Amino acid sequence: MSEALEEMYLFGEEKMEKALAQMKREFSAVRTGRANPAVLDRVVVDYYGAPTPIRQMAQVSVSEGTTLVITPFDKSIMKELEKAIIKAELGVAPNNDGTCVRLNFPPLTEERRRETTKEVKKYGEEAKVAVRNVRRDMVDSLKKIEKEENLPEDAVKDNQDKIQKLTDKYVGIIDAQVTEKEKEVMTV
Repeated sequence: MSEALEEMYLFGEEKMEKALAQMKREFSAVRTGRANPAVLDRVVVDYYGAPTPIRQMAQVSVSEGTTLVITPFDKSIMKELEKAIIKAELGVAPNNDGTCVRLNFPPLTEERRRETTKEVKKYGEEAKVAVRNVRRDMVDSLKKIEKEENLPEDAVKDNQDKIQKLTDKYVGIIDAQVTEKEKEVMTV
């Protein structure tokens, strides 16, 4: 196998892996009825004029499986912390007791669970689209390599099959993880 082909496969697989990682990040922020500190990953607080992620300015812990306890290192930012959580529209109201902010995650209703599974499917579909775009780019690269290196037709066909197998592998992984996340969401 030529160096250009090897490079193309490495680059393609790396891109597919990134699409999978992005989907996993999106999944971690999906509410499942249990308290998960990852739901706070997108929440930033205006900390002395700089947008700062909550995890950099507070200790976040899970209490009793359904409550997140956010204890800021600097108690003077309690109001800003509360505002940021409300602005993020997490679907829970913050309870400020002066030393920490508690977020109680009530059990999801059946309707909310169904909406959440639709969200999960959407993230999975976005990941599959990203993987297919990588496949398209790899096929385009293969055509360029074919012209540059005068590859025989059967070698081109073999490489196209290899690209398709790689794509199928990642689409299968995505489907499996979407199904797993849906089960997690629908479990009461």
